[in-house]
Amino acid sequence: MAESAGPAKIIDGKIYAERLHAQVTAEVARLKAEHGLTPGLAVVLVGDDPASQIYVRSKGEQSKAAGMHSATHRLAEQTTQAELLGLVAALNADPAIHGILVQLPLPKHLDERAAIAAIDPAKDVDGLTMINAGRLASGLPGLYPCTPVGCMVLLRETIGDLTGLRAVVVGRSMLVGRPVAQLLIQADCTVTVAHSRTRDLPAVCREADILVAAVGRPRMIRGDWIKPGAAVIDVGINRVPFDDPVKAAQGKTKVVGDVHFKEAAKVAAWITPAPGGVGLMTVAVLLQNTVTAAKQSVGLA
Repeated sequence: MAESAGPAKIIDGKIYAERLHAQVTAEVARLKAEHGLTPGLAVVLVGDDPASQIYVRSKGEQSKAAGMHSATHRLAEQTTQAELLGLVAALNADPAIHGILVQLPLPKHLDERAAIAAIDPAKDVDGLTMINAGRLASGLPGLYPCTPVGCMVLLRETIGDLTGLRAVVVGRSMLVGRPVAQLLIQADCTVTVAHSRTRDLPAVCREADILVAAVGRPRMIRGDWIKPGAAVIDVGINRVPFDDPVKAAQGKTKVVGDVHFKEAAKVAAWITPAPGGVGLMTVAVLLQNTVTAAKQSVGLA
C-alpha cells in the first residue's frame, strides 16, 4: 500500500451502510414489482438483554424501511430449548420468511449451537450453520456472516484491491475472527490469525497492512502495535466507564473498540471508529443476505 502513515482517514461506516441499504431497498422494490416477491426476515430474541434488544429493534426498523416483511419473536427468559427449537422449525416451514436470525447471546440454560444448527441453511442469513461455514471455508458461494462481510466491504471501498497484502486478524471466534480470515484469504491476502495467547502479539500486529481487531478487550491494541500506513478495522464493542471521574462515579459508560483509537489514528492510514464503523454495516449486510436468500428460494439467484 502506498498510503502514508497517520493521521488516519476515518472509515465512516454510516456512509457505506446507507449506500448498501439503498441498494437493498431498490432490489426489494424490483422483486415486488417484477416477481411479486417480498423478502421476509424473522428475528428471534430470547430474554431481555439490553444490548440485544437495541440490535433487534434496529434490525426490525431497517428491514421495514427497506420494504421487507419483518417479524420479531420475543421469547421469555425462561423459554425452554424445545420451545425455541419449535419456533425455529415453524419459521423454517414459513414460505413468507426467507431469513432467520436467532439473536445471540442466548440465556445460559439454552444451547446456542443446537439453536443455530436447527436453522435451515437456506434461511441462515447470519451465516453460522455448518453448511454455510463449510461453504465459506471451501471458497464456495453461500450466506456468509454479516459482520465479516461488512469488514470486507469497508476494506474494498477504502483500499481497493487487497491482493498480496498481509492481514492480521486478532480474534478467532466463529462469529467474526475465523470467517473474516477466510474472506481475506479469498481476497488473496496473506493471513495470520492471532489471539490473546499469541506470543509477542504486538510484533505480529506490526506486520499487518490490514489489522482486524475482534478480540473483545477494550483498547487492547495500542498505537505502537500498528504498522505505519496500515488499515485498521475495529470490530470491538466494549462498554467501559467514562474517563471523566464524575460520569464514572455516576455509573455512566461509553462504547469503545478493541483498538486504542487515539493512539492508532496517529499511525494508521485508515481506521474505523467504534461506534460508527463496522457495526453499522452488520445490519445492512443482514438485509442483503435476506434478499439473496429470497431470490434463491424462487430460483432468481
